Parts: sequence; C-alpha cells; structure tokens
Amino acid sequence: MVAGLVLMFPGQGSQVVGMGADLCAAEPLVRQTFNEASAVLGYDLEALCTSGPAQLLARTDLTQPALLTVSVAIHRLLEEEGVRFEVALGHSLGEYSALVAAGAVSFLEAVRLVRRRGEEMLVAAKENPGGMAAVIGLEEPAVVQLCADIDGVWPANFNSPGQTVVSGTPDGLRVAEERAKDLGARRVIPLAVSGAFHSPLMEPALAPYGGELRKATWHNPATRFFSTCSLAFEEDAFPDLLLRQLVSPVRFMQAVKHLYAAGYDAFLEVGPGDVLGGLVRRSVPEAAISRISDVQTLAAVRNDKRYTEAF
Repeated sequence: MVAGLVLMFPGQGSQVVGMGADLCAAEPLVRQTFNEASAVLGYDLEALCTSGPAQLLARTDLTQPALLTVSVAIHRLLEEEGVRFEVALGHSLGEYSALVAAGAVSFLEAVRLVRRRGEEMLVAAKENPGGMAAVIGLEEPAVVQLCADIDGVWPANFNSPGQTVVSGTPDGLRVAEERAKDLGARRVIPLAVSGAFHSPLMEPALAPYGGELRKATWHNPATRFFSTCSLAFEEDAFPDLLLRQLVSPVRFMQAVKHLYAAGYDAFLEVGPGDVLGGLVRRSVPEAAISRISDVQTLAAVRNDKRYTEAF
C-alpha cells in the first residue's frame, strides 16, 4: 500500500468542458453523484459538463459546483474500493472537495456552499473589476516584492518554484507585467478568469458569504485536512478559514513541501486535469505522483502495484 498518501483536489484552472463525461458513462456511482448535485442546483450538471457551452461553464458560479462534483465522485470511487489516505489537500476551491473527503462537511452542503461562493465572487468581481496572471520564471520573493511595489496587485497562488499567480486591478496587472519582464520573468500569462480571486478585491463577498458558511453543519474531520491557506492541519473553525481563503493567497507549493518534509511522500490528484501533479513534481521531484481524472487514469491507478493493497 502507498505510504503517506495525500489526496489532492484541484480548483479553478482545471479543464472543465467534458470533465467527468466518460466516468459518468462508465461508473454508476459517478452518475449518482452528479444527480445528487443537480437536485441541489436545479439544473442538469452532467449535461452542462458534457456539452457546455464553454462560455457558460466558465462562469465561476457554475464552474465551482462542477469541479466539486467531479472530484467528490472520483473520491467516492476510491472510497468504495477501500483506498485509504492520510491527508486531504485542496487548491483554492479544492479545499471544499478535500473537506468532503475528510468528513468535515457533507457533499450536498458543499454543493450549496460553493454555488453561493461563486455567486458572491461574481458580485465582488463586478464591484471591483480585476483579473489574474501567472508569472513564470521569477521566484516567490521577487514576485512578493513586485506586488508590494505596485498599487492594486497581490500574490494569489504560490503554485511551484518559478510559478506564482498574481491578482489585481487591470491597471495594476499591466504595470506588473512590464516590471516582471524587466526583472527577468520568462512569461506573464493572463488567466481566463472573471475576477481578481484570492485578493482584497474579493472583500465584498465576505459578509454575505460568511453568513452562509456559518449556517452550514461542520464536523471534526475523520481524516487529516491540511489547509493551503493557513499551512496547518485544521480540525474546526472552517467557516472562518474558508472566509479568509477568499482574500488570502493559496500557498500550495509551501503546503506540498511541508507535507513531504513531514513524511507524506505520495500525492494522488483527484479531479479533472493534471495541473496539481505538475506543480508537485516541480516542488518535490522525489515524491510519487499519480492522478485520476477519467476512465483511463482510474484504470491505471487500479492496476498500479503501489495501490494493490489499498484496492
């Protein structure tokens, strides 16, 4: 059995159109999970994920429930097979999937929460327009200082060595792109997002969403949950943590390095795409990395000898 297994759950930035389609067709438990989410949302989530259109699915209030559902559906497959993991870890929205997997909140509660999260983030983005950009080729301290020197720009995602995402106002991001290149950044890539997430520009979402978080039913996790916001194992106070997450950077690179140093040496990405596995590979090259995002990768993990005892 894989020792020190961390389940990782992706957030926005993962592939969305078509995600979960083949798993829905092949696995009744996945289809059931989509049906449960659709009943809460009031629309056919499977049809949206399968057919789009991409412009609609790109809306954060629709993307967030979709990503959560695919990730939780795959986790349910692993749970049904008897796979055991030691830590749940999520990137941004992925923290909700991780909390479901850890037993801290029910799936249906999480669906309701992330839909409201997306709605309030859209409202905040309209009130405080902005965007995000990935800075490639500058290390974390240089990007932090770059943001400190520019009004309206903040570090948003510390993804891996040499890859940091910044959030900011349109004017701030234009200045940041110019200065980052002057400092030696290889590229600055604007991201196709609807707002300046994980920055103070999301503050209008805090009050309305905070009330929603506090109405939810929370439990002490049955499996350890490590927060990429606080960089700690968290057991309670999840409403406050998830509210702070909206305006705080995602410290994914630091979380991965912390867990690896503590002996968690295998990382399994659960959800659409393979973004997180690539980030782990650049952060701790010695770690064992796998993913499950579709029928093919599910079969590969099931046939992997490292997981034989778990399955």
